Amino acid sequence: MSGPVPLDHVVLVDDDARPLGVAPRATVHSGSTPLHLAFSCYLFRDDGRVLLTRRALAKRSWPGVWTNSFCGHPRSGERPADAVARHARHELGLAVHDVRVILPRFRYRAVDAAGIVENEICPVYFAFTHDEPEPNPDEVMDQRWVDPEELGRLVVVAPWALSPWAVEQVHALADADDAATGGLDEELAG
Repeated sequence: MSGPVPLDHVVLVDDDARPLGVAPRATVHSGSTPLHLAFSCYLFRDDGRVLLTRRALAKRSWPGVWTNSFCGHPRSGERPADAVARHARHELGLAVHDVRVILPRFRYRAVDAAGIVENEICPVYFAFTHDEPEPNPDEVMDQRWVDPEELGRLVVVAPWALSPWAVEQVHALADADDAATGGLDEELAG
């Protein structure tokens, strides 16, 4: 794409995550979504609980589905931790700290019931907050702080209730090395 970069865009990438250009976010998610960069974040508070959110019904893909705390797309040239902080403010109205990548190479492709494709190289982050969420209703319709073990059980007994990326991520976290995740993968796996 030539010309000015749209403010709300995604970074298109090849299979090795090398940038190929950008495209307006509103035009990318369709039945033939190109591979692009994204991220997922699991937000923890001081008592160890993790925030689950339910996607707003207005969301283009997987509306009304429970998922990880929040997701987003980094902008061209934006540091990943800055993208995580920006989306935490936008979607949940809160500040995050101690942002760390847990699954740096996570990638998935999934098709929802309406035929919308998610096709992302999507590193997974853990972040922490002292704030209570004030969700943006265009992004989040419901929220719940849960024990990590409860999330792990939900993935096993009702994976259909969660976004496919959250299910894959929790399984990947369960398989991850304890040293890389500080032991939190065992909690998420249930």
